[in-house]
Amino acid sequence: MDFSIHAEDGRARTGKMSLLNGTVTTPVFMPVGTLGSVKSLTPHDLEALDAEIILGNTYHLFLRPGMEVIDLAGGLHKFISWKKPILTDSGGFQVFSLAKLVKLTDAGVIFQSHIDGKKFQLTPELAVDIQERFGSDIHMVLDECTGYPVTHAVAAKSMRLSMTWAARCRRAKKNPSLQQFGIVQGGMFEDLRRESIGALTDIGFDGYAIGGLSVGEPKEDMLAMIDVCTEKLPAKKPRYLMGVGTPLDIIEGVNLGLDMFDCVMPTRNARNGALFTSTGKINIKNALHQRDFTPLDASCLCYTCQNYSKAYLRHLYIAKELTYYRLLTIHNLAFYLNFMREIRAAISEKTFGSLLMKSRELWG
Repeated sequence: MDFSIHAEDGRARTGKMSLLNGTVTTPVFMPVGTLGSVKSLTPHDLEALDAEIILGNTYHLFLRPGMEVIDLAGGLHKFISWKKPILTDSGGFQVFSLAKLVKLTDAGVIFQSHIDGKKFQLTPELAVDIQERFGSDIHMVLDECTGYPVTHAVAAKSMRLSMTWAARCRRAKKNPSLQQFGIVQGGMFEDLRRESIGALTDIGFDGYAIGGLSVGEPKEDMLAMIDVCTEKLPAKKPRYLMGVGTPLDIIEGVNLGLDMFDCVMPTRNARNGALFTSTGKINIKNALHQRDFTPLDASCLCYTCQNYSKAYLRHLYIAKELTYYRLLTIHNLAFYLNFMREIRAAISEKTFGSLLMKSRELWG
């Protein structure tokens, strides 16, 4: 992978990743398009927001519409009409969180589809094959994610199985134009996280992700594990924190040296009436917005804030008009993507510490 670091302020850093379908500036937030669609938005909406990369889900797309359809379409990019980079996860987390029956073996995992009950076996080799057939610019190795809390013994067994699968994923990789990331596991145990990093770096990947966080642990434990991982992970490779999180989580992660983030929070919260703004969080359901004809965020240049008032958006939400989902999702993603631009600018200008303190006061 061509990954270059452009500026640093403490451990926070900006950079660029050159991928098969485009260049991505870091730190970056990746909107989540689980089923090949960021809920309620079109690729045109995402391009207008200047999203550089989106995330898709191997488990969901493998089950529906299935590989035959995506193959006939010419790959995932053509199927969903998205020309920029795509990262896909391996599907392992969804197997354990969504499947009706799961049987774990050294070979892989046998699971029963949450859609129709059919049984499938997902192996490391199949996870790689699916993602290469998708044409994913970045694809993730198959791993097992433990919950919280777990014992050291359970976390160790799970992590070592994931490392065995990671080595098999690396051997199965065929397309040199696509990038593959390893995933650090080990629960909330520093020794296991270090062991996992040692195993992954010995194998050698194009980038490294930190998995198994934001699973119910206290924030201080999450940050401690991020700190352990970023101190040990290769400095010249991109570092990706999977499935996290709030604006404060993200800037704290950047402060510890992370480069990539994804989370359903901005899109899911938008659908539930919770909106992020430069002055804090707004619940559009509140009656105080009924006659408020100001925009959600006076400093936001997104389509929603430039054209609609809180009163109108509240009306759409209360009336359950479908337009609401698109307009508020546009705003929340605009907030997240603008926040990442603000973070990158602060790192370049050596004012990141000030932005971090401001964010802690606003979101802490």
